Amino acid sequence: MKAMVLKRLSSFEENRRPLELADLPDPVPAEKEILIKVSACGICHTELDEIEGRTAPPHLPVVPGHQVVGRVAGTGSGAVKFSVGDLVGVGWIYSACGTCRFCREGSENLCREFRATGRDVDGGYAEYMTVNETYAYHIPDGFEDVEAAPLLCAGAIGYRALRLAGIVNVQTLGLTGFGASGHLVLKMVRHQYPDVRVCVFARSAKERTFALELGALWAGDTADESPEKLDSIIDTTPAWTPVVEALKNLERGGRLVINAIGKEASDKDALLRLDYPFHLWLEKEIKSVANVCRSDVKEFLALAVEMDIKPEIREYSLEEANEALVDLKTGKWRGAKVLRMK
Repeated sequence: MKAMVLKRLSSFEENRRPLELADLPDPVPAEKEILIKVSACGICHTELDEIEGRTAPPHLPVVPGHQVVGRVAGTGSGAVKFSVGDLVGVGWIYSACGTCRFCREGSENLCREFRATGRDVDGGYAEYMTVNETYAYHIPDGFEDVEAAPLLCAGAIGYRALRLAGIVNVQTLGLTGFGASGHLVLKMVRHQYPDVRVCVFARSAKERTFALELGALWAGDTADESPEKLDSIIDTTPAWTPVVEALKNLERGGRLVINAIGKEASDKDALLRLDYPFHLWLEKEIKSVANVCRSDVKEFLALAVEMDIKPEIREYSLEEANEALVDLKTGKWRGAKVLRMK
């Protein structure tokens, strides 16, 4: 099979083509696994974190990609959940131990044996992949493969962040960064909580315009002050500066949810500007988002059907994965980036 493979870590400043096209053996499904013929795979900022070492894969080479959609092409022994030909998806959670306290409580995202698709094991930047059937999901009718792919991470992790933000009890919400996840979160808020006023912070003028088109009350630059203090803010950026800037816009007793696996070390000096009385005092709090649970993916896919949510996407071929990553890194296009397999 053809696959785009990461063989060494590097920054995009030194290497704008970090992935190599390779011919690999077709994977064979083990017990209770399914073989997926991949038709689409979303591009996520986490892939940039992997390539640049902020969340480095435990071994190299590895095939990235964790927003995977495709048809079941085969099944291993004991796999009964899906039939050949079913349209399925795989997200960031590839597996967990299933027996620890966190797994028993339904918080397998915190399992110490959590394994991530496309980081700890080969993912969807390839023509085929395998996964235990427990960690695959039926893709609902009505979605094209390329439309469904961003729902599996950008949508699911946005859904989790929205719950952690305590959206039910807030009147104002901020979104810092407005990429694939941010624009889906805004669509969710407008559908489920139409009275919540949403302010968006983004460096790109195109993203700010996009946010207003989708129903944001206000959109400004990362360093701007919002027109009113915000009860909750969700940060989806790779840097520390937006975190510090967001705290100044947070209402007393408000919550900042950081929806990111890593932050750029080059921006760590921004934390030196953190002034406790100004940024954090008066019971403001910061909460991180760690991975996703299977329930997040299942619940968000059901919500996506209810909303008839369709992410804005830009398509690339498998061989164009490096170009897609550069476009993501530089913010060239709005919305989600997706690889479509031939």
